[in-house]
Amino acid sequence: MAGPLAGVTVLAVEQYGAGPFGSMLLADLGAEIVKIENPRDGGDVGRHVGPHFFAPGDSHFFHAFNRNKRSVALDLKHPDGLATFRELARGADAVLDNLRGDQAERLGVTYNALADVNPAIVCAHLSAYGREGSRRAWPGYDYLMQAEAGYLAVTGEPDGPPTRFGLSVVDMMTGLMAAFALVSGVLGARATGRGADMDVSLFDTALHNLTYLAAWRENAGVVQGRERRGAHPSLGPTQLYRTRDGWIFIMCNKEKFWPLLAERIGRPGWATDPRFADFAARLANRDELTTLMDEAFSARDTAEWLTMLQGVVPAAPVLDVGEALDNPFVAERGAVADFARREGGEPVRMLRGPVRVDGALPPAVAAPAMGEATEEMLRRAGLDEARIAALRAAGAIK
Repeated sequence: MAGPLAGVTVLAVEQYGAGPFGSMLLADLGAEIVKIENPRDGGDVGRHVGPHFFAPGDSHFFHAFNRNKRSVALDLKHPDGLATFRELARGADAVLDNLRGDQAERLGVTYNALADVNPAIVCAHLSAYGREGSRRAWPGYDYLMQAEAGYLAVTGEPDGPPTRFGLSVVDMMTGLMAAFALVSGVLGARATGRGADMDVSLFDTALHNLTYLAAWRENAGVVQGRERRGAHPSLGPTQLYRTRDGWIFIMCNKEKFWPLLAERIGRPGWATDPRFADFAARLANRDELTTLMDEAFSARDTAEWLTMLQGVVPAAPVLDVGEALDNPFVAERGAVADFARREGGEPVRMLRGPVRVDGALPPAVAAPAMGEATEEMLRRAGLDEARIAALRAAGAIK
């Protein structure tokens, strides 16, 4: 079935992770995402990011960020290539790029550069540090943002070294932010007939994610640091506890869960013990409570505790990536699927998108081969066979 964004066409001047992640979410919801890839550079650099490949230039990494898209092999730095891009923009709803902050204007993918061919075009720009200001020409990446925005100071154990989040969470959050901005811009353009530039950056998104930690610092002067065992700084028991065979994560983030937990682990008296009676008391006596909880949880294996607690007290096992994907609940949700390649060959097994529409799972088409839709998209834009052949001869397309 068609998704809610069916009929929306986005030209994606993107590569690597952040931009492709955002446009991929749009593709899951039915938008036609047309990747613009420079054939002189080998296309999206993500095609060449290892260490795991199906074939040269066909990396697992690339597929993980580019499901359900099309690809046009077009060199925007070639005069004929840029002119062709403008023809494609004439019939598109939006452009999404994740170029360095000073590059979108140079390449001609801003609203001012494209408004003459399409006054309603929306240009969503995802850069490292923004398209204005002292850092507009700086390259930048996720891990740098985590470091500068304080993430490494709140992740890991208090006595350990600064520790980054294990995934490129800033890239993915900024991609999501770009998708949100783009859709918002398209809604506005359809109401007014006028497009706009929509800007997001890795830095701004990383900083914005500090949310309540920033509010604490700015209003109470509190600089939050790392807590032992991944504990919440004020609510609990919310942290890791030792079981007989490993670990369990407990989250009593509402007072109603505490007496239920105390009863399930065989310590009902803790529910009214003055040391642990409410959030403030449990926070003040966290070290003592951790010791007692470790003793209680060490009586059983993690799986046994999960059976006893499931659906009553929020709890989860601590799994590695392989165990996480093999979790029976993942299969129940249909979250992993075989994605068919348009060009044929062995399918690619990977994650589906997380949004469901009327209960339906999103489509499952593998990432495109570079340039697989070039002729189709150019013909749709009105270019005839002679013009396409001339562009190919000039090196503007492949």
